[in-house]
Amino acid sequence: MLTEERHQAILRLLDQQSVVKSQELSILLNASESTIRRDLQELEDAELLERVHGGAKRILNLGFEQDMIEKSVKNTQEKQIIASLAAQFVHDGDVIYLDAGSTTLEMLPFLAGKNITVVTNSVHHAAKLGDLNINTIILGGSLKLSTKAITGSTGMEQLSHFRFNKVFMGMNGAHLEFGLTTPDPEEAALKRLAIAHAEEAYVLIDQTKLNKVTFTKVTELDDVIILTNQCSPELLEQFQKKTTIKEAIQ
Repeated sequence: MLTEERHQAILRLLDQQSVVKSQELSILLNASESTIRRDLQELEDAELLERVHGGAKRILNLGFEQDMIEKSVKNTQEKQIIASLAAQFVHDGDVIYLDAGSTTLEMLPFLAGKNITVVTNSVHHAAKLGDLNINTIILGGSLKLSTKAITGSTGMEQLSHFRFNKVFMGMNGAHLEFGLTTPDPEEAALKRLAIAHAEEAYVLIDQTKLNKVTFTKVTELDDVIILTNQCSPELLEQFQKKTTIKEAIQ
């Protein structure tokens, strides 16, 4: 196995279980422990993991969030596949909530022609929905400059009066133990309220965010249906024990 292949295998395993042991990696990857130690050192130097006694653990950037431009160019194809699946759950007459996020943004072309009402906290989403002639309500409040999302008490008050057939959420992490999380407490509060006011709640995340955790908990896994792209059978099985998870097949 090539060095790069080993590195990718180590990072995939860390995504699944947060901590790995050198001896375990040596067996799984059919490599000497000295080779594994060298791999872990190289990955630590690249700030992709943190070495601990006897192995390594995943680095948790709990408070970090990319801006909308950075998000929109990352894993674009995967997000479009997930967004296409999500749009299949939207039917004429629905009142839905679209959370600010790069994956929910990819839903918009798939909503064209549907007779629906959309509530959103995203300036980006509202503008594009208007272009599609979709009846749209945008929440009021404070504008978060990095993601162009509306947050704060004004939006919370407005949202508290609404009820939805379905909500569609972006999320920064879906963890088997810690549930659904996002870095910003104000955005987390808005997401939590929207989910509570929905008949059905869908979270759209690509498989790189599975078993990741960030700063603020939004809700438990079993409060939502997770829509993701293809992931490993082992990880899929683990999440299916906690919640409903649907894969968008390419």
